[in-house]
Amino acid sequence: MIETAEKEKLALFGGAKSIQKPLNRYNSIGSEELIAAKKVIESGILSDYIGAWHEKFYGGPCVQEFEQACKDYFGVKHAITVNSATSGLMTAVGAIGIEPGDEVIVSPWTMCASATAILNWNAIPVFADIDPETFCLDPKSVEANITPYTKAIMAIDIFGQSANIDALIQIAKKYNLKIISDTAQAPGAKYKNQYAGTLTDIGSYSLNYHKHIHTGEGGILVTNDDDLAERMQLIRNHAEAVVGPKGVTNLSNMIGYNFRLGEIECAMGIEQLKKLDSFIEMKQTVAKKLNAGLKDLPGLQIPKVQENCTHVYYFYGMTLDTKTLGVSREKIYAALKAEGVDGLFAGYQNIHLLPIYQKKIAYGSFGFPWNSEICKREVNYQKGICPVAENLHDMTFLGLAICLYAFSEQDINATIAAFRKVWDNLSDLGV
Repeated sequence: MIETAEKEKLALFGGAKSIQKPLNRYNSIGSEELIAAKKVIESGILSDYIGAWHEKFYGGPCVQEFEQACKDYFGVKHAITVNSATSGLMTAVGAIGIEPGDEVIVSPWTMCASATAILNWNAIPVFADIDPETFCLDPKSVEANITPYTKAIMAIDIFGQSANIDALIQIAKKYNLKIISDTAQAPGAKYKNQYAGTLTDIGSYSLNYHKHIHTGEGGILVTNDDDLAERMQLIRNHAEAVVGPKGVTNLSNMIGYNFRLGEIECAMGIEQLKKLDSFIEMKQTVAKKLNAGLKDLPGLQIPKVQENCTHVYYFYGMTLDTKTLGVSREKIYAALKAEGVDGLFAGYQNIHLLPIYQKKIAYGSFGFPWNSEICKREVNYQKGICPVAENLHDMTFLGLAICLYAFSEQDINATIAAFRKVWDNLSDLGV
């Protein structure tokens, strides 16, 4: 318990709230983006793609300029824009040559699209558990889940820092697997002086409205592999209509989509990318101040960052030692919410427990692809297969959505004060 001169009554029990007004929503759009978007609108060319083998197959001037800027920033050979990170993951899975019935290992502690992108190609998601401190894939669990049918790993760089890529690459080399980095929440994070998302076969970033940089919706795929880049460009833009005239002979997964990002979004993205380092610094400053104010609270584990890595704090992820505290997470959460803490959430995702996996019904109503000859074994999705992720979701994880709000210094101090007030009154909350 934190000692103070005089305990304040919790707002949950009628006391004054620590935070009197809601936080302002995070908005990274400035005059530069407005000018850039206006210029595109006035040009009348909102998209300049043609879904055929043509000089405009690769999109208009803003698309190509944004892609070049991304190549320069992330230090990669290829950057391919798409209309969402979800469609980007679908594109990436198809590009690596996944066959129907192949297994791809993925985290359960992520947005559902990570696994759905696998199902899109009639492949089978297999869920491995996560590290209790970084919340990224646990390499030991990944290796334990490899079967003769495993063809790839999808590593989620969750909350703003990279997965343990060195260990995952070692596993991938041992079993001849591809790796896709879902770096939607961690653009600009560093893994041993290289950008997260650039060390694997394909990386994917999100430009969704609550990400570090945003164009409303959108995504960026990066790779250093010429063949994978071409395949992603084809899948993005009506591959089946392009492969013949372009002279493409590998027709595997050359089913194309319209995953194209428009000129307005790319014009805004060019300006947003210029600001990414400053956006990251702002998030890191918020986290640093939260760390200083919360690190001595017993039973509360603040975010841990891997050695020689950086964290860009999409979410500020914490865990509670409820046994030490003698209070359930639900009561602590309720007390903090009553104090006015914005962006607070308890638990995150356990996507292996979604109905689609529990019922094993995806395409049609008869259980395809699991209940078909392409699925080569019985895949287990029952509760208990990912105990770390499940315990975090059910009992111990507490997060702050730094991504959603513009935290002033006053807001940070008020948030810290709310936490300390609740910890000072833990004995009043009961078990």
